[in-house]
Amino acid sequence: MGRVLVACERSGVVRNAFIAAGHDAWSCDIEAADDGSNRHIRGDVRDHLDDGWDLLAVMHPPCTVLCNSGAKWLYIGGKKVNGRDPSRWEDLDTAAAFYRYLRDAKSIRRKAVENPVMHRHAIRLTRRGKVQFVQPWHHGDPFFKATGLELIELPKLRDTNRLSPPRTGTAEHKAWSAVHRAPPGPDRARIRSQTFPGIALAMASQWGSLLPGHVEPEQMEMFREAA
Repeated sequence: MGRVLVACERSGVVRNAFIAAGHDAWSCDIEAADDGSNRHIRGDVRDHLDDGWDLLAVMHPPCTVLCNSGAKWLYIGGKKVNGRDPSRWEDLDTAAAFYRYLRDAKSIRRKAVENPVMHRHAIRLTRRGKVQFVQPWHHGDPFFKATGLELIELPKLRDTNRLSPPRTGTAEHKAWSAVHRAPPGPDRARIRSQTFPGIALAMASQWGSLLPGHVEPEQMEMFREAA
């Protein structure tokens, strides 16, 4: 079986998809696993990169200061005319360095690093390469959430169950936009960063097939419901 490290993941959705595909998969985050799994490493993922992994999937690296929607907050009061906010630029440097550290880990051959739609300063500092953007609705989940994946020695994900998006302005379209419409509150960041089960299954099936001991998950619908 292949050994898979799913970094920056609390939910266990991607970890469990790879386990279902027959792999020795572990999640790692500074916070405890949401599902209480004993296949979760609580700590800094950078301390565990040399433990013999075949694939590294970085699912939720710090993205608040990297994403294009937050670019204005690099400046005091959200306005460029006020000048730079030193603390936010320091946070940007830290987040970009973390991204580069994981992406460039030489001990792991195959890597996928999730990232948001980045602003130009983030792209420059992360030295991000080409990115594939996927959507939950490409893989059977009726939601909008653009997810960028920088891939190292991994193929682009192929659509598995592409849905037809509803028309703008309809109630269905609003339901599909639930991630973006999440109200302010303590759970907003978690809701906006969740990985949908269809994408997780596509990763486990398509990328897992490149690893030793892979088997196709036999109970995908059961996994989807559990996730």
